[in-house]
Amino acid sequence: MPPPPPLLLLTVLVFAAARPGCEFERNPAGECHRPPAADSVTCVDLQLRTCSDAAYNHTTFPTLLQHRSWEVVEASSEYILLSVLHQLLEGQCNPDLRLLGCAVLAPRCEGGRVRRPCRHICEGLREACQPAFDAIDMAWPYFLDCHRYFTSEDEGCYDPLEKLRGGLEADEALPSGLPPTFIRFSHHSYAQMVRVLRRTASRCAHVARTYSIGRSFDGRELLVIEFSSRPGQHELMEPEVKLIGNIHGNEVAGREMLIYLAQYLCSEYLLGNPRIQRLLNTTRIHLLPSMNPDGYEVAAAEGAGYNGWTSGRQNAQNLDLNRNFPDLTSEYYRLAETRGARSDHIPIPQHYWWGKVAPETKAIMKWTQTIPFVLSASLHGGDLVVSYPFDFSKHPQEEKMFSPTPDEKMFKLLSRAYADVHPMMMDRSENRCGGNFLKRGSIINGADWYSFTGGMSDFNYLHTNCFEITVELGCVKFPPEEALYTLWQHNKESLLNFVETVHRGIKGVVMDKFGKPIKNARILVKGIRHDITTAPDGDYWRLLPPGTHIVIAQAPGYTRVIKKVILPARMKRAGRVDFILQPLGVGPRNSLHGLQRTGPHDPLGGASSLGEATEPDPLRARRQPSADGSKPWWWSYFTSLSTHRPRWLLKY
Repeated sequence: MPPPPPLLLLTVLVFAAARPGCEFERNPAGECHRPPAADSVTCVDLQLRTCSDAAYNHTTFPTLLQHRSWEVVEASSEYILLSVLHQLLEGQCNPDLRLLGCAVLAPRCEGGRVRRPCRHICEGLREACQPAFDAIDMAWPYFLDCHRYFTSEDEGCYDPLEKLRGGLEADEALPSGLPPTFIRFSHHSYAQMVRVLRRTASRCAHVARTYSIGRSFDGRELLVIEFSSRPGQHELMEPEVKLIGNIHGNEVAGREMLIYLAQYLCSEYLLGNPRIQRLLNTTRIHLLPSMNPDGYEVAAAEGAGYNGWTSGRQNAQNLDLNRNFPDLTSEYYRLAETRGARSDHIPIPQHYWWGKVAPETKAIMKWTQTIPFVLSASLHGGDLVVSYPFDFSKHPQEEKMFSPTPDEKMFKLLSRAYADVHPMMMDRSENRCGGNFLKRGSIINGADWYSFTGGMSDFNYLHTNCFEITVELGCVKFPPEEALYTLWQHNKESLLNFVETVHRGIKGVVMDKFGKPIKNARILVKGIRHDITTAPDGDYWRLLPPGTHIVIAQAPGYTRVIKKVILPARMKRAGRVDFILQPLGVGPRNSLHGLQRTGPHDPLGGASSLGEATEPDPLRARRQPSADGSKPWWWSYFTSLSTHRPRWLLKY
């Protein structure tokens, strides 16, 4: 084809210049968003309050969304969404999504150039956070489109979440001349705690790893360090134990004890300590030093000796995390009076999800559904005693009332395992801290001390297989640094002795006649109205005190098997008791009443690995458009604050 005439070519060029196309992005209104040229950008100070914790300090105008002033940005629906996103999503994906949005609304400016955020960061967050948007019937925000406003690493992108990890990846060198086994008995900031845990896991990589179970409301990782002969894997008949500290942010002794315990386990394992090697080779141990890192920051700002009795106790939402779990104890008392009704593995009531549930609480509940924990302890401060369930009185009006579980004998044994080797708990002076519990052996039934509902220990016992006690480590909630070494010496043996009690009772595998494991089979003990269930591999652990027990295994579609078990008083290793279940005869399979408790959706993220109950999702009803075409519940909020109706948030 011959070239076009010069006059025609000039006309085309003039027309293109007068009415340019959109080489870049269009917003939902069809407007073209042309980013500023890389060589003509003026950097200005970042002045958005919602983005004040971004990883950079300078931005530019116009933004990637063509906002040309701070006033325009702050009045935009996009900015309003970022400012309330953590509340809409109830703390999920916070502050990750907010910082991701800031990278678009206030793009990073360096040396007169705009830097775009990394596409792979956006894609990872979208995969993780899309369910949270679905839960409130909201579309994924257009300005978080990973292909329109983000770029690849090859094109020089940056990580908008780098500040969340800032200072956490770098190692912290020990003072010169100190061995790697050295433990610094001091208070640890959040960054220091994370560094110590990661450094410890790196030193003992063959038996340790760190992982996160979620984030706090303010976005801090809830970091766990795990010790096992095969980190990251559940091994057949290897019991799982968790220790949790700092559920109340101003009760810091437990946080430090678990940081020290992690270093001790690693060092002693490497040094060949036979007790520690045996423990780590036969037990999977999970340490969560800080369940409430946000509250700790409030308490630490005041410091040891100045911290008030309640400053920092709650999380960033002003919620007491040890009152935030579902009240299953009231339901237990109701079921216990009904003949034949199961009173274990009680589902979470639907109405619970309509209240304010902290992200830290959700993380713990999901954790307990993911791993078949057998034993747990929550470390507190404010007194010197070990308490055990139930924490809520059988008669709600009674502030103090002995309210035992069916496993009262076992809980007392577990509590004594901690208290009996603690030198201060066994001190005979009644004038000491915790002296008023001396006649009880420094252990007490929780409700007999004081009754409260929504506690973590009751939840563990009634919703899962896990037995949890509460340990009060001392009368000073935020002890001075010089007291930490003594606290460690008082609690080291107690912590080890308690973890070792997970090997009391019986363990085994439930299988069919072909050797196939049967998950979610029930293990019943005559005289103890509390069943436990088998894990996906068919293995189980049943904590039991010494004595003679009649143990029954049963599952839907199989005949039950009954065995007599004798546990000697001095037996400290779990007895092996396997069960082989025979299938029922031809015809419809009989079901065990109450075994399968399922709902349409689990707010904690799906069915648990234990096959435990899934709960109805209170937000599920919001997910589909109503028959009359009305807007979602959050729509009126946005339309009342902005003249721009953000229809891009609507899914239908």
